[in-house]
Amino acid sequence: MPSIKKTPVLKISILIVSCMLGLIGQAWSDSNEDVAVATHLKPNMYNGLVIFRLCAKCHYEEGWGQRSGTFPQLAGQHAKVIIKQLVDVRDHKRETVGMDHFAMLKEIGDPQVLADVAGYISSILMTPNPGVGAGTDLAQGKKLFTEYCIACHGENGEGNNDHFYPRIQGQHYEYLLRQFKWIYRKERTNVQPGMVSAISDFTQRDAEAVIDYISRLKPPKEKLAPSVKWKNPDFE
Repeated sequence: MPSIKKTPVLKISILIVSCMLGLIGQAWSDSNEDVAVATHLKPNMYNGLVIFRLCAKCHYEEGWGQRSGTFPQLAGQHAKVIIKQLVDVRDHKRETVGMDHFAMLKEIGDPQVLADVAGYISSILMTPNPGVGAGTDLAQGKKLFTEYCIACHGENGEGNNDHFYPRIQGQHYEYLLRQFKWIYRKERTNVQPGMVSAISDFTQRDAEAVIDYISRLKPPKEKLAPSVKWKNPDFE
């Protein structure tokens, strides 16, 4: 990754204005008809659980994924974000390892089913112990997060359901770092366009520092499981 330039103010300003004014572009957010329809449907939580049992094969019954980052935590993610990501995978706008088959299943192709599984996943309690980084450069991470990430992802990484910005707080460090690198290299393209430009001057140190800081941001208490031993009661 190249060095940060001394005058990143313009890039930051463009990103902030884009987020605040909602200049995310229909092509990026809800231009797909299934996304537009699904995000306005009331989820059937029982059917969402039925569909989630497919997801649990990799993301586990609690939806916590793996601390190693091989599989991300899905639990607690915004419903609209989940809907969009599923449709993007299905429509080959986002490449994933192992997800293509599940997103292509006809059972998940219907807008109502998308709303159902997304609604269920967003209701699951999140892990209180996500994977984190080394913790040696958190001051730099906080500085970069404040400058580059708050405008879209919120002061505590809570994201924004209405604008399709994902909740990044409490997500596994290794998963976030991998996605960051793919976005930086333009290998993952279904992201807010301003983000690609904003991070284009990040160094390896910058990436690791800001992702480590993000992974340590705590979701609100009501979103967290009481302990790492918590089990999803719907699977008992």
